[in-house]
Amino acid sequence: MSGKFEVYQDAGGKYRFRLKAGNGEIVATGQGYASKDAAHKGVEAVQRAADGAPVVDLPKAA
Repeated sequence: MSGKFEVYQDAGGKYRFRLKAGNGEIVATGQGYASKDAAHKGVEAVQRAADGAPVVDLPKAA
């Protein structure tokens, strides 16, 4: 099974999304949105940004 995005309403009434891996583990979560439509647009933005995005190793913090 591949990963999936889940859109849900939190206890405070905000809509959020989470990305679950194929094994069911949550690997990313989104911010709170005022509407379900806005949360879906957030998912779409992540999908576009992640397509071909490089992995960058940052230097060790001092």
